[in-house]
Amino acid sequence: MINSRVTRRKKPKKWFRITLVTLFVLLIGGGVYFYNVYSNVAKAVDKMHTPISREVSKKRETKVEFKKLDPISILLVGVDERKGDKGRTDSMLVITVNPENKITKILSIPRDTRTKLINKNNPNKNHMDKINAAYAYGGIEESIDTVENFINVPIDYYVQVNMEGFKDIVDAVGGIDVDNKYAFELDGVTLRKGPQHLNGTKALQYARMRKADPRGDFGRAERQREVISKIIEKGKSISTLTKYDDILAALENNIKTNLTLNDMIGIQSTYKPAAETIEKLEIQGEGKMINGGWYFQVEDETRQSISNELREQLELPQETVAAIPNSYTNNQIYKNKNKNNDNDNDN
Repeated sequence: MINSRVTRRKKPKKWFRITLVTLFVLLIGGGVYFYNVYSNVAKAVDKMHTPISREVSKKRETKVEFKKLDPISILLVGVDERKGDKGRTDSMLVITVNPENKITKILSIPRDTRTKLINKNNPNKNHMDKINAAYAYGGIEESIDTVENFINVPIDYYVQVNMEGFKDIVDAVGGIDVDNKYAFELDGVTLRKGPQHLNGTKALQYARMRKADPRGDFGRAERQREVISKIIEKGKSISTLTKYDDILAALENNIKTNLTLNDMIGIQSTYKPAAETIEKLEIQGEGKMINGGWYFQVEDETRQSISNELREQLELPQETVAAIPNSYTNNQIYKNKNKNNDNDNDN
């Protein structure tokens, strides 16, 4: 089932005042600074703005309205795009925000989770695979449709971060300080155990590593959330105000979202109370070798429990999740895989 850890703070940190996705707005803005450079921010957000083919999820009857304090959901993904490889989602977080009950729930989905990939434009291409492969086949839209099918929850907005360009964002804010729990070497970068200052290249590997972490994907997701929060804190500091051109350039070149500037401002100004309670959810499952590949298998009853909790958070009626078969036969494997799509960078 779900492990849920609830964190309650009388005076939450500034970066927890809104959902993780709008933290990028705080990084860009940060109070007076935001309004002083509004024109440049607007241009940067316009470049980041990448709409998808639908305006409203098929799992909703109408589009959410901020002025009505409608609960919203956001898919935050880190995409591991490397030269010669279209890439896969390196991390996936589903964030649900309810300003009425003042709760934000953050669900981490392990990238090796086995599920049915959903291609709405060509259902014949639907097939069983790791959830992170959806991006390789159909980009962010297939990722969104696949996540919606997996937990039967509508996704209203998405924020996509290019993990390869992540180092540019870290360098733009002058690096970050972390307390590394595990010494490791990855892609030519060696990090010792203990407190240290990381530049962009080292921070990227710190966020990518999972083999040296006994918690695997869950440990990596935790470090990725940590790196994002450190970036936000640095981005709001006085010392970075003179670097806003570099920060905006790093953001606009490495982030895509269907959120507009007005959406971001609306969320920031209206949904702050939702951060009074943050609940972090982890999916329980079992690692299995299937047809020579390693998968994270999640039972239907676990997905149903997750769906029930998140749909209640979004004030939607309960529904039964679509069954995902436990068997995995050769005829379920998508036959037309691109070679590059088979390269799952296992860090």
